[in-house]
Amino acid sequence: MTEIASGSADAHGAAPMIGERRIVLEPREVPLGGVRGMKVLRVLPHRNLPTIGAWCFLDRFGPADTRMRVEPHPHIGLQTVTWPLVGEIRHRDSLGSDADLRRGQLNLMTAGNGISHSEYSIGDDPIPLDALQFWVALPDGARQGVGGFERHTDLPQVTLIAHEGPDATATVVLGEFAGTASPATVHTPIVGAEIVVPAGSRVRLPLREHWEHAIMLVEGDISLSEHEMTRNDMLYLGDSRQAIDVASTQGALLFLVGGEPFDDEIVMWWNFAGRTHEEIVEARTEWEAASARFGVVEGHDVRIPAPPLPDVRLMPRGRRI
Repeated sequence: MTEIASGSADAHGAAPMIGERRIVLEPREVPLGGVRGMKVLRVLPHRNLPTIGAWCFLDRFGPADTRMRVEPHPHIGLQTVTWPLVGEIRHRDSLGSDADLRRGQLNLMTAGNGISHSEYSIGDDPIPLDALQFWVALPDGARQGVGGFERHTDLPQVTLIAHEGPDATATVVLGEFAGTASPATVHTPIVGAEIVVPAGSRVRLPLREHWEHAIMLVEGDISLSEHEMTRNDMLYLGDSRQAIDVASTQGALLFLVGGEPFDDEIVMWWNFAGRTHEEIVEARTEWEAASARFGVVEGHDVRIPAPPLPDVRLMPRGRRI
């Protein structure tokens, strides 16, 4: 994590952020191991920042030529947001959903009190694959509710008028951005948007002043209020901003996340987002017992076993920034 001092307002007049800092969240390589046998770059959760709005998890898997085989595994208390960049992914879940997903489309699965699913690359051979995988923490009520699955193939786009160069385009994946709402179901005030900034463009991104936001550089080059970012870094912007200017020399692909700060403290372990140690233990026990809580994903003979619990009590991840 790198902290960058800033003044009371940025160079383009946006309001100051929390603590008057811009914080770079650098990704770390995580071996998933087990029957997945994959490595990913993980940005969230960060040791000092468990959530950004209700966003509580972000992995990038790829780019790589790979044969992806993520066998059935469980979730509670969250939504999974799968956003492919390259390649096709097949999703199957315990609700009976069976959907292929490709670039520009959204798979949104709501775990509620319990669900299980698998993710495979298409075909039997390794293929080029690159995707972002997010989790969104569910508030009380939704997290105790039933699961659900949505596939959205026609997401709304917004043109962002550039100050210099060609205009930028934003795809509203989840929640609301620049006055445009995604059709996908959300349970907290939130934003998730992919933004394409053409080469030679400088454009202003509108933000909600009382929400916190962060921007990930997926590809290309970008300068945000005179700070240069590195590919796969995420710049946490805090709240109290109405907008931020971004500029690109060669062109850039960004992903903006944010939302109303999530008040609940989350206990996250493996694929579960709960509130207490006891909730996590109960969910693990039921998964290992193949209880009806998580259902069955048809077409699979193997499922991912739960790892051992640590020898300490699981505690919420507190925010330090």
